[in-house]
Amino acid sequence: MNNPEIFEKTYTQYWKKLTAFSYTMTQDNDLAQNIVQDVFVDLWERKSDVKILSIEAYLFRAVKNQVFKHYQNNRFDKTILEDKFEDYVMDHFTTIEPELLDSLYSLLDKLPEKRKEVLLMYKMQDMSIDQIADELEVSKQTVKNQISTGLKQLREGLKDLAWLALLLFCIEIFKITFA
Repeated sequence: MNNPEIFEKTYTQYWKKLTAFSYTMTQDNDLAQNIVQDVFVDLWERKSDVKILSIEAYLFRAVKNQVFKHYQNNRFDKTILEDKFEDYVMDHFTTIEPELLDSLYSLLDKLPEKRKEVLLMYKMQDMSIDQIADELEVSKQTVKNQISTGLKQLREGLKDLAWLALLLFCIEIFKITFA
């Protein structure tokens, strides 16, 4: 890897794949790009010391380790993981693990019936605020308020589940890495 042309070719070939991989773990585009950049900087700085048999395996493993290192260094700030988890759950409501989905449904059942209905329409049926307002014959502002309040209530309940999600997330990354 001492050759700048080979390094540049490797960078060009793997940048997008590694950034996408990093993003799946962090759900933060800037952080994902920074992690990949750090991996390549480290590789260049250690170019004469490192012996690599498979560049692709090396790079993906290095990115995975950098992500874990980032979260390990920030482990005392649980809000980072909690926020990532909450965002992930809200964005991937229909595709999350069954164990987590059971807990989420339990949290949903604690919501007032109309709020629960609005959230399910919004997240599960992918309906717009306008569509929900029309169907329920309420104002758009009422729908927005119900969604906002419902998500806040779910986030509060999800804070307790953040470590379960981290475990499931790591299992999912393991599947991606070794698939």
